[in-house]
Amino acid sequence: PRGVTVGFATCLLFVFLTIPAAIAAKVMYGVSLADSDWLHGSAESMLTVTNLITVLAFRQALNAKEQEARPPRSATEYAPMIMLTGILTTAAGITALVPAINNPEVHTPYLGGFMDLPSDLITSIGFLGINPEPDNALTVACWIIHVSSLVEFLVAMGFAWRWADVVGNPKWKGLTWGLLPLHSSGITACTYHLFYNRIPVLVPLQAFLTCVGNTTAALAAYRIAASNGWTADWTDRFTGLLDPFQDDEDEMALAAAASKEESPSLLGFEDLGDALSGDTDYTFLIKLFAGCAVASHAVKYE
Repeated sequence: PRGVTVGFATCLLFVFLTIPAAIAAKVMYGVSLADSDWLHGSAESMLTVTNLITVLAFRQALNAKEQEARPPRSATEYAPMIMLTGILTTAAGITALVPAINNPEVHTPYLGGFMDLPSDLITSIGFLGINPEPDNALTVACWIIHVSSLVEFLVAMGFAWRWADVVGNPKWKGLTWGLLPLHSSGITACTYHLFYNRIPVLVPLQAFLTCVGNTTAALAAYRIAASNGWTADWTDRFTGLLDPFQDDEDEMALAAAASKEESPSLLGFEDLGDALSGDTDYTFLIKLFAGCAVASHAVKYE
């Protein structure tokens, strides 16, 4: 689906915007990006945008395929998701611009500490196990950005697995496997923040997982493209290396198309997408936000 392509391509925008944000954190405050909440949240919000675009486009295309309905515009055209990307990117830019013009400090909270519990309340109920956090602790809004990114990415992986069954092309399941190191990279980053950025070994580990994940995702994308007839000048030299199981997977695709039965999920990745399959896009997003907000409060205060 073309909207899914837009979603994955938007990840480059996240990378390009994270670099100046990290430089700003170091130049302005002498800290890493992870230690400046307002810069950190604004930059990471772009990852939420790219994952959200991918999930919505996949969801719309899957619903149409499974219901044998007319494909949505987001599946056949780039424009709808490009427009949505522009709107969400503008909103993310505003979250950085507003504090930037108001002389922010290093630990200025992202979105003004939206949804954080009042500090005096935390002090008064300290006996319940809520302990004071260091200044570099993520705000609830910043945690929502991270948790939602993980959840959206997981749902997108499940949608890729289901798409393989719907279109009869098992190469799409390779994309689910290829994205797994990138999801592990996100979990590593959240673990780093959970311990207030005090486990430095997690930083190179995350970088390593990201590098591996980019490589496996690129390989999976190539195999999907090749299975759909795409060729390149160097294809003949590398086909045997990159696609050693072509014949077996072609037989699997034919068998799946003949039986029209959906294969078991990969570790239940698509369960959330299935659970909310009856929702509209709007109610899907509302429930997704609500669930991530509850989880973020639990991570921060429990």
